Amino acid sequence: MNKTTAFVLKGYPRLSETFIAQEILGLERAGLPLEIISLRAPTDKERHPVHDEIRAQVTYLPEYVRNEPLRCLKAWIRARKLPGYAKAWRAFSADHELDRTPNRRRRFVQAMVLAAERGPDLARLHAHFIHTPASVTRYAAIMLGLPWSCSAHAKDIWTSEPWDLARKLAEARWTVTCTRSGHEQLVSLAEQPPRVHLSYHGLDLERFAPFPGRRHVNDGSDEADPVRIISVGRAVPKKGYETLLAALAKLPGDLRWRFDHVGGGELRSELMRMADEFGIGSKVNWCGPQPQTYVLELYRHSDIFVLPSKVAGDGDRDGLPNVLVEAASQQLALVSTTLPSIREFITSDVHGVLVEADAPDDLALALQQLACDPARRTRLGKAADERVRGHFDHVTSIRQLMGLFDAMKD
Repeated sequence: MNKTTAFVLKGYPRLSETFIAQEILGLERAGLPLEIISLRAPTDKERHPVHDEIRAQVTYLPEYVRNEPLRCLKAWIRARKLPGYAKAWRAFSADHELDRTPNRRRRFVQAMVLAAERGPDLARLHAHFIHTPASVTRYAAIMLGLPWSCSAHAKDIWTSEPWDLARKLAEARWTVTCTRSGHEQLVSLAEQPPRVHLSYHGLDLERFAPFPGRRHVNDGSDEADPVRIISVGRAVPKKGYETLLAALAKLPGDLRWRFDHVGGGELRSELMRMADEFGIGSKVNWCGPQPQTYVLELYRHSDIFVLPSKVAGDGDRDGLPNVLVEAASQQLALVSTTLPSIREFITSDVHGVLVEADAPDDLALALQQLACDPARRTRLGKAADERVRGHFDHVTSIRQLMGLFDAMKD
């Protein structure tokens, strides 16, 4: 019987985490037997095509004890008999001394359910995100006496306590992260830095085939042919959409443009209200969460992709947003900010235009100049596409991960 790897995710499937689904599918196709463990039931109404191609069985853990008390009780009875339970309890207790929250306690219960219900062919566990999914994975792995590994990304690195990260880095067989800045942060906390690896997600270049048409040569002067500006991302503080709306409101009155936003998020209603207050509501189309096929078509009918990322008040920030790579693969002119992770992909005025975060005047000027200059948009879009196809093929990341998983078999 083939030994399986359990991928522990916060939620599955999620529209905002196509990079994880793409990775799971790539690993399946490379021959890694997988099962998916989700800490919560799905909340998105739509699915991406990649989710339907994944064959892994999905198990949903009880998000709250009150949801499935009998299941949790049975798991506790069985988990207490596992050889590593006492050690896992000590690890949890040490963590709980520093983090006396219901969230921490829920993660231990979920770990008990995972460990108690695991299949007989489970050989290793892998957490996607080094905050809560890694907590569940760590406790369950200790109970079962199995190795575990972790993929860290952005929010989970920058909003976690250093002590929590250090403990996980010390116990995980290996950890990968997707930006150089995140890698440097984790290495600084790791007892064994060589066990922390940098691996860019890349893009499935078959799914994101080269843009088959020609870009518009519109320059914003024709009411019937406005410049189409697009952004894809959740309406959360780190995306900086309030700055973007302020920038759009500063564009000259005689510049013809439309803006499409794809994504849900907690701030969406507030942003819609802000757009109306700025007097630009009629030029903004709030598309809501959409599947990848819809987004791909929107990329191909747009002129400029903008993502005004910033560091949020709680330290949360983007890694290398996958949507930038997707848009680049369709030869869109990119506008974003000078966050270190974004500079790893975009060199300003080579692959796109970068401005400082939280600078609406600078962002407005960048958008205006690109809107009025279709030739420059074409040049930047082609250069960005060449960068994606030359350096961000997801096959490279899958090969790296397969090598790391293979090393766990000993």
